Amino acid sequence: MTTFAHYPSLTDRTVLITGGATGIGACLVEQFAAQGARVGFLDIDADAGAALAQHPADLTDISALTRGIDAVRQHFGPIGVLLNNAANDQRHKVEDTTPESWDAGIAVNLKHQFFAAKDVAADMRQAGGGSIVNFGSVSWMLKMGGMPVYTTAKAAVQGLTRSLARDFGPFNIRVNTLVPGWVMTDKQLRLWVTDAGRADIARGQCLQQLVMPEHIARMALFLASDDSAMCTAQDFVVDGGWV
Repeated sequence: MTTFAHYPSLTDRTVLITGGATGIGACLVEQFAAQGARVGFLDIDADAGAALAQHPADLTDISALTRGIDAVRQHFGPIGVLLNNAANDQRHKVEDTTPESWDAGIAVNLKHQFFAAKDVAADMRQAGGGSIVNFGSVSWMLKMGGMPVYTTAKAAVQGLTRSLARDFGPFNIRVNTLVPGWVMTDKQLRLWVTDAGRADIARGQCLQQLVMPEHIARMALFLASDDSAMCTAQDFVVDGGWV
């Protein structure tokens, strides 16, 4: 039986996860709780989140996001780790994209990451440091089509990471991008993973195994812990060697 790492520095540390009700986010919640962290998460899907301790919030509404972060802070204490996981990889065509759908896509995939980081930075400064992990995607690296707003937003996440890493570095706040490959969540399997998609994975990945949510969570644990104390402004790709 394989035994995975335990990170003592995560014990009793307050961790905020956006989009924690399903998929990768739900796995993050479980893995951080298993480390003894105090875990709060925000998700618009209140029904799915009811199986876990949660705070429902529409992260595209920055006022609601702020209220949600305050609720986690009041319940668990100052936030030491932020995992900006929430996103929506809804497929869409160039010709069907409107100014309104563009703004909505940026809001759900990028905008909240900045404002969540801005909000928790005060907690981390007071504590003498912290870790922010922004979630990207290999989709734009692979030049995937069929979702231009999503891929644009996810490319921008890496620029956001590098900018915040510089601004927050003097306060010992680390900012990194965790870049998942094609992760086999229930949603992906239900909506997007076809026989053709599996063939693409087999051709593209060096490792002939499927990337699962727990693979992403294990990297997130490392980046959140003090073990990664000198890692910042970097991209950590977990994709089985596809890009």
